[in-house]
Amino acid sequence: MEIKVMTFNIHHGKGLDKQANLSRIAEVIDICNADIIGLNEVDRHFSKRSLYEDQADWLANQLKMDYAFSPSISKQSKSLKEVRQYGNALLSTFPILIKKTHQINEVSGIIEGRSLLDATIQINKQPIQINVTHLSLNPFLHRKQTDFIVNHHHKNSNPVILMGDLNMRPGSKGWNKLAEEFQDAWHLKGKDAGCTYPSHRPRARLDYIFASQDFRVVDASIVTKIPNASDHLPVIATLYYKN
Repeated sequence: MEIKVMTFNIHHGKGLDKQANLSRIAEVIDICNADIIGLNEVDRHFSKRSLYEDQADWLANQLKMDYAFSPSISKQSKSLKEVRQYGNALLSTFPILIKKTHQINEVSGIIEGRSLLDATIQINKQPIQINVTHLSLNPFLHRKQTDFIVNHHHKNSNPVILMGDLNMRPGSKGWNKLAEEFQDAWHLKGKDAGCTYPSHRPRARLDYIFASQDFRVVDASIVTKIPNASDHLPVIATLYYKN
């Protein structure tokens, strides 16, 4: 069967007009009609910048999807009963059976935290592993994080989809490492350079959808509708599960 997958760095809902507007994010996702959506830079009761909204929960309710959230940063607040969090999220039209968070930063408390959202969904009774992450710009940490992903993949027997803002360029050491384990959807079926950042004039390809060999990549494209919704453009890919 074919499934449509999407990755989108939503910049905590803040668009190019500097306004936080989750309705625009929901509209972009809805237009694409994706089944599985990985989100980066998602706030949960984080701060005034996102109106203390639980953004993953809001989007899931708006789009009538199941969801999972993986905090990369968690902060206690004296004025709020909720923990302030920021991280990655997954929206899915398929049921999410298991939700796990793996902290993948080697230097906690000094620089921005990073995490890997590790969720198991079910499609026609087949468990599929969905990993969503946002990797570091720091070369040392990026190497450690990609090593973690590869090692984690080796421990898993389910088909895998890995996606997110991976902060790397095609042909780099990090890309080569992941491309040895997974199929890069854009590399196989995308056209042009596949740049996603910045959204008003994309010059860098930072956002990726990788899939294990259990899938056949049918197509891949950049979403250019409502480009002011975030500072990144989303990527979508159609994958055929070869069960």
